[in-house]
Formats: sequence, structure tokens, C-alpha cells
Amino acid sequence: MFNKKKRRLSMALNVIENVRVRPATKPSDDSVDSFSLPLNFFELRWIKFHPNQRVIFYRLTESSSETFHSHILPKLKLSLSHVLHYYLPLAGLLTWDPQDPKPSITVSKNDTVSLTVAETDADFSFLTSNGLRPATLFHPLVPELEVSDDSATLLSLQITLFPNQGFCMGIASHHSVNDGTTSAMFIKSWSHICRLHEHSNAMEFPLLPEDLTPTFDRTVINIPSGLESKMIDLLSSRSKDNFKTLKPPPLDEISSDVVRVTLELTSEKIEKLRERVRNESARSPLELHLSAFVIAYAYSWTCVVKARGGNPNRPVRFIYTADFRARLDPPLPATYFGSCVLPSGWFQYEAGTFLKEGGFVKAVEILGDSVKRLGSQGIESFFEDYVQRGKNIIADAQAGSVAGSTRLAINRTDFGWGRPVKTEFVSIDRNEAFSMLERRDDSGGVEIGVCLKKGEMNTFLSLFKDGLSD
Repeated sequence: MFNKKKRRLSMALNVIENVRVRPATKPSDDSVDSFSLPLNFFELRWIKFHPNQRVIFYRLTESSSETFHSHILPKLKLSLSHVLHYYLPLAGLLTWDPQDPKPSITVSKNDTVSLTVAETDADFSFLTSNGLRPATLFHPLVPELEVSDDSATLLSLQITLFPNQGFCMGIASHHSVNDGTTSAMFIKSWSHICRLHEHSNAMEFPLLPEDLTPTFDRTVINIPSGLESKMIDLLSSRSKDNFKTLKPPPLDEISSDVVRVTLELTSEKIEKLRERVRNESARSPLELHLSAFVIAYAYSWTCVVKARGGNPNRPVRFIYTADFRARLDPPLPATYFGSCVLPSGWFQYEAGTFLKEGGFVKAVEILGDSVKRLGSQGIESFFEDYVQRGKNIIADAQAGSVAGSTRLAINRTDFGWGRPVKTEFVSIDRNEAFSMLERRDDSGGVEIGVCLKKGEMNTFLSLFKDGLSD
């Protein structure tokens, strides 16, 4: 069945048009003046990262090519233009003049966002299923960013129609500006305005509610003086080529053997795993941090390490990104625009730590301790630890990371045609990474995306299922 579906989906994408969408202006507004936003301490960390790529699928009962191009696509384009009025930096460029110590976001009145429109007769139901699917099938559905040594676009979009099945929205965004919170806020704002167009007067300029209106004031970021220059010095020392280039390092091609799968941990299963930790850990339950994120990540990571098997002395490291919006003093507004995350991880462990009996409980303790420490650790202390952890990185270590969040409600973004039937983080398929989202049915729990080579995936799935059996 897997091979049959793969053959059916190996057809080329038909690109209908490539357009540039300009931010709308209110009738009372003048043209946008040029301005710039210098990157801050947090954003500098991500300037050479490859874009975050996700694809959101929407099923439609009425999605003929004619209906899509005459009704749905015009609404998506118009609402995109309107939402960019509020998110002007996303239409701008990340630029780096060699004379400047750091890059800036530059915005001018002629800025646009690239939007590709395409059609495919691929099997929508197969792509949005939870079972094994070739990772390479999703890459034609997401666009790329335009990047050179001294400039990079921050957002690129693709809308692909599956006639009589549905459509998907491919989103590529630059990590230096679009962390999970900012990216989710933009998508929610776009969907909000798109829904408004169904009911509002065509002459009215759509308004965003306060909780979706971005805040661009960067003076609110309170960090110790000198910390930003230390970040620049750190990144420069780690650079293997010209530091003052925005081009990320080249990526290897995705193997045709890499597959992705979607797993669900219900709230009941998570509680069962919590109880297992309480029973097996030598620590008092009060010492343990047992959030759904900690439980789901630790369990998934342990299964991945076991699926690899092999030498128990091999190095392993796993990472997550910590959001500092609420952890700064004073905390940033929830609507702050930009990236405000830094990676936190563990680099000093061997695979045997997680291969042996009790490996899952140990992973929960390690991860839980890190999350708890974030609540009391200042940003300067965190950065010092981050620098020290980086010195322990072993290049060929088995590495895991996580994208997404169960708190951002991406699976609830309704543009007017219902909630998504699937959200995939395409960019997790180049390493042993996970994605985590809230379950779409609002019943609690976690939806986990995993990409592995097919042989390891089969072992992983067996381990994952067996560890949850009664």
C-alpha cells in the first residue's frame, strides 16, 4: 500500500502563477515610509538558520478549480494584503551591510511578499493521513526564501489546490524574526481577516483585535548591556566561513528513505506516563516537572534513541527552544513581534542513559529540571550556560530537537472553510526532530510529528506503541 501511494503521488506540481502581494494601505494613510528594525540579542542567534517550513491542509467539499480561483483564492490574496498592513516587516528584507555590526530588518513602500499558486492531483487524503508518508512528497508544497550574502526575504507563501479535495498553505519564514509565537500570531491574524471579508462591507478596512495586533517596540527588551556583543562574538567564533553573510550552510538532499508519521498522545496516555514516572523515579513527586511537553518529548526521544540502537557509548544530544517573553524583567507584551527564543539542550549524555531500563524516567528528570530552571534563571546566567554547553557539542552525535508548541493553537486557524485537517512541519525532516501541536479535536493531549529513515521508523513505532500498552 505504501509503494502504491508513493507512485500515485510522484507527479509534478503545476504552478499557475507567481505573484507579489503588496501590503494594503488605509484610504487615509500615506504611502509607507522606509524604516528599519535592527536585530536584537535573541534574533541574532538565528540569522543563518534555514527557514521554518510548514504546510497547513484544509479540506473542502466544494473545491473545484473554478470555485477556488473565482472565490477562495481572491479572498486569500485580499486578506493577505490586508494583514501585511499590520505586519509590514514580513514584507521587508533582512539586510546586512558589511559596514554594520549586525543585520537589520528594512522596510520600504515597494516591499512585497512572494505568493505561488499551484495545482496538483496528488492524493490529499494520503498526505493528510497519520501513517507513513515519504518526506520528499511535502517539499513541493512549501516555497523557499530568497537569500543572498547581504539580504534575505522573511516570508514566502504557496497555496496549492487539490481539485475536489481541498487546498494547502505552504509557509516559509525566517527564524530570525518568526519564532513560533510570532508566526502563529501572523497566521491567526490572516485567518481572522479572511473570515471578516465574508461579513464586512467591502469598503471597510478590516481591523485586528488587540491580542493579534503586533507590537514593534524593541526598547522593552531589558537585558544586561554587553550581552548582545557577546552573542555576536560567539556566533563569529563559530562561523566556518564569512561571518557577515546571511546565507545558511548548504543542506544535503533528503533521502527517499525518510518517512514521516503523525502520532497522538491523548491526555489519558500522558497521565499514564506521568504516573509511571511518579512510581519509578527516586525523586519526590514535588521535585518533578511533569508537563505534557516534558512527558511527550522525553517519551518520543527515548523511543528514537532505542530505535537507533547500536553503541550505548555513542554521544547523543537533544534540544528545545525556550521562549523568554514572559521570563524577562519586565516581561514582554504577548504580542511582541520578533524572535524571542533561545535553544536549551543537553550535550554530555551517552545513548546508554536512555537505552537502559528507566531511560524514559531519566529523560523526564533531565528535561523537567531544565524547564524548571528557566523559571528562576536570569538571561545572563542562561547565556553563560548556553556558551558552556556549546563547547561540549560533538558534531556526529545523534541529535534531536522539537518544533512547534501545544500552546499556539495552529490547528484551530479557520480561514472561513473550517479548521485544518493537518499541519506538517516540513523542515523537521533533515534531522531526528519532532513537531508538537495541540490535538485538533480539542480533547487535550499532544499531536507529534516524527521523521526517520523507514527502517528506524518501523522500530520506533513498535517501541512507541508497546510503551503505551496496558
